[in-house]
Amino acid sequence: PKDAVKALKKKLSKNCNHKEIRLTLSLLDMCIENCGPRFQSLVVKKDFCKDKLVKLLNPRYNLPIDMQEKILTFIMTWARGFQGMVDVSEVKEVYLELLKKGVEFPSSDTSREGPKTSSQPSTKSSPSSVNPAKRSLLPLPTGPTLLLTPEQIGKLYSELDMAKMNVRVMSSILKENVPGSENLDDMNLLQKLYKTCRMMQERIMELLVTVENEDVIVELIQVNEDLNNVLLGHER
Repeated sequence: PKDAVKALKKKLSKNCNHKEIRLTLSLLDMCIENCGPRFQSLVVKKDFCKDKLVKLLNPRYNLPIDMQEKILTFIMTWARGFQGMVDVSEVKEVYLELLKKGVEFPSSDTSREGPKTSSQPSTKSSPSSVNPAKRSLLPLPTGPTLLLTPEQIGKLYSELDMAKMNVRVMSSILKENVPGSENLDDMNLLQKLYKTCRMMQERIMELLVTVENEDVIVELIQVNEDLNNVLLGHER
């Protein structure tokens, strides 16, 4: 795996040949699909996903829109975790950084489509994207910010406290139940908590892009990290 990732890094480093980059991204996609945790754990590190992949989104590389979207789809998909024992904390950090910068990620229903399909919506969306090769997804201007009132902040903190409690309960159930001899009531509760935590995490992601208050952002990131850990534990 180390040699494979080293070879991929070499192909992506300071490379302005779009054909080579496209083929390397396709190869990377196949490796992720077919290789195990030893390989996956290396590509989700910052020195690969940020220093090699995200760097290609810089306008100077002038990548076609479908290739930019493929890179963003990698980051978004990897940040959500793998089936095996893979630590994705670093790629999650990269994902959050991009979200806070206002980067547009491909929608989930189109993230696995080929280049032709993924480029069509972009062509129709606005006159500025008529020539996909000239458009860059990084950085994008941030959307309208949300300045919360003290009352809204208080309500949000209450909801985050509830999320923290759900995390604690989920963690407790996961520790107490041994695979193969689970308590049925615990498992039913675990599934309900899992769905609730997933919904809360999606809301946190939306708030991270729009909220202005720095203290709130710090709290959101911390709760999101706790949610990530317990959800990953559940999947394991």
